[in-house]
Amino acid sequence: MTAGDAIRRLSRTALCLALLLAQPALADWRPALQDGRLVGSGDFTWFGLRLYSARTFSPVTPLAWSQPFVLELTYHRSLSRDTLVEASLDEMRRLGGPDLSEATLARWAALMREAFVDVRPGTRIAGLYQPGKGGSFYVDGQLRRQFDDAAFVRGFFAIWLDPRARDPQLRQRLSGLSANDRGE
Repeated sequence: MTAGDAIRRLSRTALCLALLLAQPALADWRPALQDGRLVGSGDFTWFGLRLYSARTFSPVTPLAWSQPFVLELTYHRSLSRDTLVEASLDEMRRLGGPDLSEATLARWAALMREAFVDVRPGTRIAGLYQPGKGGSFYVDGQLRRQFDDAAFVRGFFAIWLDPRARDPQLRQRLSGLSANDRGE
């Protein structure tokens, strides 16, 4: 074996080791939802601007609140953490109605501020919903925050998945109710 062959072999070994070590960082939510598969996808636009692409993963199609699932958003625009929190609160308030107290909303806002970051094009935020338990939020493949507040987590995911969601077509796609978005 020449010195050049030895260097190439060592380089390949180092590359393989680096890829193996990087794998957990790339795995993000997948170990918690090992049997999850793509259920639906779509884009959210606001006044003609594409803000993010959304995808859902679950062991069942269509999505069911009784089963765990993941909602993953990949942003196409820069938005501040505060903008994300306020927009989420507005929708949670609208969907929750008069029974949702301002004290609860303030507590939920604090939770979201811990979990969210300022986003830029390409930032990926994924939320894992675990029925009756709570959930976890991941930013760019890294666990950011876990929650054991099942009401907060359900209220958050309702923004996209409640029948009264702002974008009924996106809701249908993400829920797996639109055959075209599952490649059928």
